[in-house]
Amino acid sequence: MSGSVRLLQGRRGRATALIAAGGLLGGSAVIGLLPGTAGASSHREAPLLLNDPAVDNTDVYAFSSPENEDNVVLIANWQPFEEPDGGPNFYPWAEDAEYLVNVDNDGDAIADLVYRWRFTTQDQRGTDTFLYNNGPVTSLDDENLLFRQSFMLDVSTDGGHSYGHPVAEGPVAPSYVGPAGMGTAEDYVANLRDPAVTDVHGGGRTLATQTEDPFFLDLRVFDLLYGGDLSETGQDTLAGYNVNSIVLEVPKSEVAIHHDAANNPVIGVWSTTTRPTLRNADGTAASDDYTQVSRLGQPLVNEVVVPTGLKDAFNAISPDMDAAAADGAVVDRVLQPEVPALIEGIYGVPAPAGPRFDIFEVFLTGVVSSGVVDVDGDPATPNPIDVDLNSQALNAGADPAAFQPSEMLRLNMAITGPTGLDMQPLEEASRLGVIGGDIQGFPNGRRLADDVVDIELLALEGIYDVSNVPADRQAAFDALKAGDGVDVNDREFSEVFPYVAAPHTDAVNVTDNGNGNGSGNGNGAVMPGGTGGGSGGGMLMPAVTGAAAMVLLAAGGLSLLRDRLPVRGRRAAQA
Repeated sequence: MSGSVRLLQGRRGRATALIAAGGLLGGSAVIGLLPGTAGASSHREAPLLLNDPAVDNTDVYAFSSPENEDNVVLIANWQPFEEPDGGPNFYPWAEDAEYLVNVDNDGDAIADLVYRWRFTTQDQRGTDTFLYNNGPVTSLDDENLLFRQSFMLDVSTDGGHSYGHPVAEGPVAPSYVGPAGMGTAEDYVANLRDPAVTDVHGGGRTLATQTEDPFFLDLRVFDLLYGGDLSETGQDTLAGYNVNSIVLEVPKSEVAIHHDAANNPVIGVWSTTTRPTLRNADGTAASDDYTQVSRLGQPLVNEVVVPTGLKDAFNAISPDMDAAAADGAVVDRVLQPEVPALIEGIYGVPAPAGPRFDIFEVFLTGVVSSGVVDVDGDPATPNPIDVDLNSQALNAGADPAAFQPSEMLRLNMAITGPTGLDMQPLEEASRLGVIGGDIQGFPNGRRLADDVVDIELLALEGIYDVSNVPADRQAAFDALKAGDGVDVNDREFSEVFPYVAAPHTDAVNVTDNGNGNGSGNGNGAVMPGGTGGGSGGGMLMPAVTGAAAMVLLAAGGLSLLRDRLPVRGRRAAQA
């Protein structure tokens, strides 16, 4: 359905079940999304992943295809902070890892479909050379390309217990080595990236490629709160860096309950990576068991909400285990969040009254218009977003009794194109998504251009519609609306597959080399010809941006003490 949300019959009953399920959250592994500080949405956030960047999930995106409203696009990125000139090995996919995109369509927090990419390598360098390519490369089968990878994609429909025949096999677009080896970014796209697009059996297409990092924000918070005098704001910290990206576009019917996307439009999405549980002395897998080592759904969770000592544990579990750690202090954290209280104490901006059932629903259950959460007998509170939005409890085929609050990215696939709160089409999208009056955007899924840092700051301050800010929230809105000063990505996204931008070609530490691809310097300035994310070197941002900076540093924790379990072993035990 274009520009509208199907209002499902019986939603009150499902909403009631959702309310009851809220009480199960007890000790959810993640509560509330807080602005990120640890190197981007999920870049280098956990100790074990510091030594294994090839399997480090960075971001997940889910949105309706702008090319075909009957399709859904799922994008998952790995391996943060790839330097464009990071040779001689550049950034291959790990051969012994499984790269997974998980879909839960019934709200029980267990994957109903698991898309699995596995990679193989053909390395012809041997003892002859250290070079990735020994001459210009103009095609995927160019003999000068000495390092090549390919992928196999298969799908599990039983939560990862078993997989069927591959639904796609194809080449990987290689890392971009530079203009001498692969030409311009346009040459790379035409000669190496686009030819790697592979059809998926049953409909759709997929691509494994290097791309510029589509996440944008300012992370100079580490330098004594943006330079100590707020002079280091407005700079896109990730400008100039690349990531490895998997793009999957499939018919919405493929991921919906009973293949019925009209009556079951809401899905939950997260990405994971697994490694062999046991290895031989030579590093090869010693068994068929794999251990989950990385996980990502909503942006900005593991870096900030999860304390360092528990990050590896969070990376090892699936969403159905989020509610297993019965620690009431975690629920207290989301119902009485620390961030608004800090802003009030430091800057005098009154915090929204608690308990914060709104944050609980927005980030852990999805939103329904009649949605309320009743925890431990406390009075239920209506959700401020008055629309049936993105809870799997809205799906006609979902079992209300099985609903489980959990951390994942939830998308209502029935909303196609920018759509207002009144269900009517909008002329253009808002970078602030739902808070900006565009319910196609984050936290309803996540589009590439959604400004998730600013969105989450406003949500924590109880602001859900910037066009109609409540009187008691006006001071908070006036203070926070400038955000981190980074409102757009340093590269434009595309309206055609694969939607992400081409990899950056210049070294990150080069301000400008005359071709317009400069990355900007450390204080927000960009030299002539550059396209960095600066908003004016040395310009002082509003003082309350410092509040945002301090908020970032003060984000809360959780209690999650589960041991890492082999993925297949755990699934077998659950079965």
